[in-house]
Order: sequence, then C-alpha cells, then structure tokens
Amino acid sequence: MVELRYSSSLGARSSSSPMKRDEDASPLIQGSAHDDDHRHHFSRDRDRPFCSLLSDDPRVFSPLNSKISLILISIFVIVGLISAFFIFNRLNAPYLCKKDGIVLHCPHVKEAPSLWENPLSATTSWKPCAERRDDGISDLPPENETNGYIFIHAEGGLNQQRIAICNAVAVAKIMNATLILPVLKQDQIWKDQTKFEDIFDVDHFIDYLKNDVRIVRDIPKWFTDKSELFTSIRRTVKNIPKYAPAQFYVDNVLPRIKEKKIMALKPFVDRLGYDNVPPEINRLRCRVNYHALKFLPEIEEMSDLLVSRMRNRTGISNPFMALHLRFEKGMVGLSFCDFVGTRDEKDRMAEYRKKEWPRRYKNGSHLWQLALQKRKEGRCPLEPEEVAVILRAMGYPKETQIYVASGQVYGGQNRMAPLKNMFPSLITKEELATKEELDGFRKHVTSLAALDFLVCLKSDVFVMTHGGNFAKLIIGARRYMGHHHKSIKPDKGLMSKSFGDPYMGWATFVEDVVVTHQTRTGLPEETFPNYDLWENPLTPCMCRA
Repeated sequence: MVELRYSSSLGARSSSSPMKRDEDASPLIQGSAHDDDHRHHFSRDRDRPFCSLLSDDPRVFSPLNSKISLILISIFVIVGLISAFFIFNRLNAPYLCKKDGIVLHCPHVKEAPSLWENPLSATTSWKPCAERRDDGISDLPPENETNGYIFIHAEGGLNQQRIAICNAVAVAKIMNATLILPVLKQDQIWKDQTKFEDIFDVDHFIDYLKNDVRIVRDIPKWFTDKSELFTSIRRTVKNIPKYAPAQFYVDNVLPRIKEKKIMALKPFVDRLGYDNVPPEINRLRCRVNYHALKFLPEIEEMSDLLVSRMRNRTGISNPFMALHLRFEKGMVGLSFCDFVGTRDEKDRMAEYRKKEWPRRYKNGSHLWQLALQKRKEGRCPLEPEEVAVILRAMGYPKETQIYVASGQVYGGQNRMAPLKNMFPSLITKEELATKEELDGFRKHVTSLAALDFLVCLKSDVFVMTHGGNFAKLIIGARRYMGHHHKSIKPDKGLMSKSFGDPYMGWATFVEDVVVTHQTRTGLPEETFPNYDLWENPLTPCMCRA
C-alpha cells in the first residue's frame, strides 16, 4: 500500500518542486515582502539620476546605459521572484501530517459554514413520490385468480435481506403472484436466526402494500409438505441470472408457477435489474424500501434514544457524524488490498486469504500488482488513519461527535488509535447505551445492525469508507427523505493518489479534498444505464418539487 506521509518534525521539510498547482497557487504572496524591500531601497535614491545606478558620474548617461540598467533591473526582479518562489516552496513543504507515536497532528483547517448541511437551494429541487396514494384503487385481481404463490429466502445480512424483500415484492407484481412472507435465512457469517416478525412490523408491511401485491403470512394450508419447497427441484426455480429483466420472469418463471401453483425462487438477492424493468416496478421497490419496511417500535425507540444522547453528549445540542467504518478482518481479506502493518501481520493475512479464498489466492505471486491496481482504482477500504486525515482536511474539528458503526476493526485499538486521538469524541452504541438496554437486542444480531442503520440514517453527516449494501441504502434513503444533511462518499481513487504523491503539500491536499467532495455529499443525481436504485432513487422514485 502507499503509506501516508508524515514529517518527523515541522522543521524538517523537503525542498523538492511541488505540483504545478502549487506553482500557480500564489508565488507572489511571499514575494510581496521582497518587493517592498526593493521599493524601500529605490525610494531612498529616487532623487538621484537613474543612470547613477551604473556610474557615479551622471554625465555618463546615454541610451546604452539606459538599456543596460533596465536589463539589470529586470534581472533583479526575476531573481527576487525566484527567491520568493523558493521561500514559498519551503513553507509549503510536501507533508501531510506529523505523526508522534500513535498520535497524528494535522494543520488546522478553518471550519466551513456548510460543514454539516447541504446548501438549501440544492435540497429543494426534488421530493419523494413513491409513497402510497390513500385514494388509490387496487388493481389486484380476485384472490382466486392469482397466478400462484412465490416463496423466497432472503439471504445475507440485514441490508442484503432488505433488498431481497423489495425485489420479491416487485417480482410478485410482475407475475401477478401472491407473495408468501419472506423468510430471513440464517447467515453463515452472523449465525443469526432472526425471523421477519422479529425485526419488521409485519402488519404495516402487508397493509401498506395491499393495493399493490397480495401478501400472506404463511404457506397455504392446502400445501401440506412445506419442506418440499426447498428440497424438491420440481418446486424450486434456480439459475435466475443476476439483474434479470422483468421479461425473464414472464417468459421463464411464470409458466412454472401457473403449472405448480407454488414455487420457491432460489437464490434471490440481486435477481432483478434496474433499467430493464418498467418504471412503476422500480417505484414499487422504493415504496417497499422507504415506506412499507418499518422496524419494530422498540427498535425505532432505542435508535431515537441513541440519537438524542449523541446530540447532547456535551450538555448542549450538537450535530453529530455517523461513520460506517468497514475495516473488519473479513473485509480486509476479501479486498485483497495491501495495508500498513508488520511483516508478521502481512504473513497472517496471507494465510487467512489462502484459506478463505484459495481460488483467488492461487500462489499469491500476483497479489501485489493486483493490490496496487485496486488502490489506484479506489477499490480498497480506507484505513482509520486515512479517514482521520480526510475528515480533518474537510474542516471537521477535534470536538466533532462521531458515532462509529462497524464490526471488530482489523488491528484492534492500535489501528484505531490515530483516528481516536484526532477525534476523541468517538463512540459506539455499546459505549452510548448500558448493557441492560442492549441485552434485549443481542438475541438477534440483525436487531443490533438495525440500530446502527437507524442512527446513521438520522445523523447530521454520514460518512462511508467502503462500498456495500449498508452504505448504499443509507445514502439512498437520505437522498429520498430530503437530502438536507450530508452523505459523504470519499473519492478513494483520488485520495490514494494524493496520499502517494511525494510532492503534495497540506494546503494542496486540503484544496483537493474540499473541491472534489463538493459534489459527493448525497444530493440527488441524474441516473444512468445500470445505475444502482438503492443508492440513487432519483428516477422514478423522486419528482420535481
């Protein structure tokens, strides 16, 4: 990995030439004092003949002497400007932050007035428009005319399951089928056995969608062998392609449902596309995601309590940031990126990757070049240390209240120390709530994830450090619900380039960070082919205000 650069002391700085932008920045700022010196000296001699600068005898004056004197003056001015440039260059030497043990010291950055909010003018152009119309008329056919029943297992973690549920409702609508309440499949990583009703409000879910799709709580009583749904190949539709178009279901899945009357769809996570389905189907998916899927009241209440405590930790009301820090061991391993660490750490990570992903690991000889390429393309998770430097460059002060949503950070406290030292008011839900308050949620890992989800959703600023369904859904929901508060998605490719540039000074780095992220704060964006509906629900889920 390209490591962050630090100076051993503020006095020990390189005098190498900076980037061209530094050359263009303001070399005359330091030169102004130098030029004043010249003006002071010239003012004392202003009554002397101009040619006396070259000769003590004013009678020697001639056009030739005049030209020579102008040339010499020009040379003096050029030398002065060059000297000013090198003084400026020394003062803006290429370093980012000074590191003292585990503590990072970055230069102060003035706090911007729009640090916590998007400009009001940018937040009033669009409004959500996927909600249910109370005066709407149901277009569902009678119950006895349904084409059949579909049943799915929503796999993965909470957010992957959420997307699967939204897609299941959409597919049921496409085929005019009845949806059996999805089962949340036990995840092999989280070892969770949460049921739909343990996390979501089932009554609200069914009632809100009653004019769109018929949903039942369980498999019909006339179907006696429930286990057959997932044990019999005859009852399971497999090999549905990723991001399949709506027409695929009409042509390939609907005939089997009509024949068997009840079918399971497996696997079912990302089996419906975005730009190859009718707009009303995408709008329905937004209706499910933002309106029909509500967490249980006790989860909502606990999240509100955590948000209130974050805002009032200092005794007065303060804005707070939610940071989704994706730097768990599994994410670090799966990324196949290279990170700062001891040789022993790198060896252990290599063994871990070889065991978990043997096909990708091969003999490991190709991984270094792959890691460099991925970093250049911005496909590596940001380290806590890198996050600290970026946030400081954006202008967030030391006192910023930060809620951290993450699993166990790879490298533990040593890896977290630079971020923690730069932003001491950094806290997790385990520190914000008592053990007794969280005990009721510990029996379902999904419930704890839901608390993180809601606190991040309600924060003043949300910052993601790597991709994933959690960050996509948070950014999309904040866009849909008003996009007034910022959702920052760092440009990891540019940050990698900046961290690895040996001539990048702090002032230039700050300028790059601020300018680049002016357009990465969660405002609605025009969609494009194969866009991600969950991260950018602008069309067709939002309308012009």
